[in-house]
Amino acid sequence: MAARKPTAVNPIADLEQQLSSLKAQLVKARTAQAAEAQKSIAGLAKEAAKATAALKAAQSKLAASAKKKTPAAAKQTAAAKAAVIAAKKEADTAKAAVATAKKEVASIKAANKLAAAHDKAVARAEAVVAKRLKAAAKKAAAKNKIAAKKAAAKAKLAAKKAALKAKATAKKQAIRAKAAAKKAAAKKKAADKKAALKAKVAAKKAAIKAKAAAKKTATPAVAKKAPAAKKAPAAKKAAPRAAAKKAPVAAGTVKRGRKPKAAVAATPAA
Repeated sequence: MAARKPTAVNPIADLEQQLSSLKAQLVKARTAQAAEAQKSIAGLAKEAAKATAALKAAQSKLAASAKKKTPAAAKQTAAAKAAVIAAKKEADTAKAAVATAKKEVASIKAANKLAAAHDKAVARAEAVVAKRLKAAAKKAAAKNKIAAKKAAAKAKLAAKKAALKAKATAKKQAIRAKAAAKKAAAKKKAADKKAALKAKVAAKKAAIKAKAAAKKTATPAVAKKAPAAKKAPAAKKAAPRAAAKKAPVAAGTVKRGRKPKAAVAATPAA
């Protein structure tokens, strides 16, 4: 079963509803009070009419007994006078009650009239206030709408600026990375070139060294073959010249000014 959503209770709306119900009850109570007071006036008027009729009857009886001149008539007259006084008192009381009831009804009617006028004025004022509140709410809603629109535009602009900034930052980083890679590649190329030159120089030096070593090993063989030239007289004369010519070449191949062995060997033969 789906869970029931809790309904929010508005205490102000509840109290306003209760107040409206109480106002309606108050109007009904005032109307009933005025009607009851009017009914009481009618009852009191009947009683006053009865008291007035009893007074008139007592007065008539008093007048009849006063016309008689007998001793018994005197007693009847006294009793009739007392009855007239009592009837008059009752009639006055009844009339006073009617007057009081009429005043009470008049005050009730006046109060009801004033209350009705007050209720009308309150209703009119509440209508004016409600109209003003409605206009204010409409104005506030329009203001909030404009503010929300401005906030949305501001947020959109901020997002656009942030995106552009991020794009520019990424572009700068890419340029830096490219430059760093280019620099590293150039550095590597230069290092490779330097290493290649170094290796080439080392290889050249090794070749020269090997060549010098080969020449060094070849000169003793020339020196050994030189004494065999004694058999031919012409070779004896040519040997010193040949040895003198070969000596500078051998001297050029030997490092640190060492003299070649061939030259040393060729000198005694001359």
